[in-house]
This record gives sequence, C-alpha cells and structure tokens, in this order.
Amino acid sequence: MWYSPYSRDDRNGPNPLGILLTVILAPIAATIIQLAISRTREFAADAGSARLTGNPRALASALQRLESAAQQAPLHGNPAFEPLLITNAFSGQLFSNLFSSHPSTEARVAALRKLEQLQYSARS
Repeated sequence: MWYSPYSRDDRNGPNPLGILLTVILAPIAATIIQLAISRTREFAADAGSARLTGNPRALASALQRLESAAQQAPLHGNPAFEPLLITNAFSGQLFSNLFSSHPSTEARVAALRKLEQLQYSARS
C-alpha cells in the first residue's frame, strides 16, 4: 500500500505519497530504535558495574553527584557530543526519554537501588 511499485490498475507507477512518507519516517524510526538500544546498554553497563564492584549504592551515589555537578555547571557545547557523556547534559524536557542517548539519572539510580535490594534479598 505505502510503497507498492504499482497501483491497482498497474498504470500509474509508484505511489509518491508512500515514497515520501517512507523517506521521512524511516530515518526517524531508525534513530528512535538506535537511541532505545543505547539506553538499554546504559542500564546493562550500570548493572554490570554494580555486580563487578558489589556496591550498587555507591554507583547510584556517584551518578547523583555527577548529575548534581552537571546541573551546577551546564555544558554550552555541541549536542552531538551527548552520546559520549555520562549524563544527559543537553536534553530538554520535551521528548527527553524518546530522543535521549542515556536514560535519566533518576531511572538509572532507581534501577541500581532495585538491584541492591535484589542482592540484599539474595544474601538473606
């Protein structure tokens, strides 16, 4: 229907509206998927670090301190460098989770605290 090479009567050729929508929407969808994978990897890296150190609370505290420092001295640079940072220094409020390369610090801290509770309950 969207990108069919021919119409029903096979005389009109490709559907230009379908091609236009595909050209516009496909890169946006690919970017959203790529950013979602990046956020998932951040959670996995946090969990791996917590298992390696054995102290999820210390990692959560370090993330909170980094976030606090980033808020006190915001970066005024190129937002293209955001994937290289630990926290979301450039993100705005609108669509912050959808178009962000990192999960929010609050979400990361909550995941680390949950991991800490799981470790504590496993020891008991």
